[in-house]
Amino acid sequence: MVGAGLSGAVIGRHLAEVGHNITIIEARDHLGGNCHTARDEKTGILLHVYGPHIFHTDDAEVWNYVNRFETFLPYKNQVKTTSRDVNGKRGVFSLPVNLHTINQFFGKTLRPDEAKDFILREQADTGIEVPRTFEEQALRFVGRDLYEAFFKGYTKKQWGLHPSELPASILKRLPVRFNYDDNYFFHRFQGMPKNGYSAMIEAILDHPMITVHLGTEFTQGMSGGFDHVFYSGPLDGYFDYQLGRLGYRTLDFERFDYDGDYQGCAVMNFGEEDIPYTRITEHKHFAPWEEHKSSVCYREFSRLAEPDDTPYYPIRQVKEKELLRDYVNLARSTNGVTFVGRLGTYRYLDMDVTIREALDTARGFEARVNDREEVPPFFVETL
Repeated sequence: MVGAGLSGAVIGRHLAEVGHNITIIEARDHLGGNCHTARDEKTGILLHVYGPHIFHTDDAEVWNYVNRFETFLPYKNQVKTTSRDVNGKRGVFSLPVNLHTINQFFGKTLRPDEAKDFILREQADTGIEVPRTFEEQALRFVGRDLYEAFFKGYTKKQWGLHPSELPASILKRLPVRFNYDDNYFFHRFQGMPKNGYSAMIEAILDHPMITVHLGTEFTQGMSGGFDHVFYSGPLDGYFDYQLGRLGYRTLDFERFDYDGDYQGCAVMNFGEEDIPYTRITEHKHFAPWEEHKSSVCYREFSRLAEPDDTPYYPIRQVKEKELLRDYVNLARSTNGVTFVGRLGTYRYLDMDVTIREALDTARGFEARVNDREEVPPFFVETL
């Protein structure tokens, strides 16, 4: 298993339980990949080291799986954003856009049906029949005022591109609620691991058939001593970037400490383009069952990833998709290797989807081995 994140841990545990000897190598000095959590030595606050990770899913099997290894406590993600209302007055608003957001932003007291009618008749650009870009998608469903306050500036900072250059699919179904529900997610199961994600992954890997080596870089020459390799590192990195590098956005974090409660919520977005950071996260609020007098916060900045940066979000524009197609062809012709996870398949994946695919991958591998079939290079369709 190359990588001690969710993919490597879940696949490794399943195969260990059916009798395989598993070796996991991880380039970093910790478990968990980008969902790594650690206690701050100064404050005792549980930090999401690579940015917030909130678990949410409708997949009951995945929910039961994570609760097998860690206690998940209820957590509702209630995101706030600082921006300007329709009159230019700065304020704090709830996301996703809901009835409270609409009434506060426009200075109205609309009921749900009135708000729907107001957005449709006075705000939404109904002349856009089939939105092709992120900007058209937002204009079609919420109109220019809400788009410019909550989506335009934030998106430009997050992706480094104007929303008119991004596909409509990024916005997907624009979350607009004509009630006062400010829960960012709508899944049945939502929560946070009481002791953090790294503790959960450590428990998953606690099996006599699993050996973990941290601080160990993978090279293709290591593959010879193993029956199969599951690779969750960067897809282009496996092939030594021989066709070029796939594009990613990365994040920079600027820490600051505060004596007290800095912003009263875990996540505060900043929609205005002239504020360089996308959001501030206050990590003690990710564990509301704990009490901490002081606070640890991070300003979050997004930029194009350089070769030595930690990759976060695959860009997947036209140029990247063409290069991805070439790497997919290479991957499919590579025997003895299964490419898995966010980096191995060059997709943005929520944690529950990562675990679901890892379970399915492990079961598929087990079935082929039991049937004495040759194991092809399993590769999730990415194009």
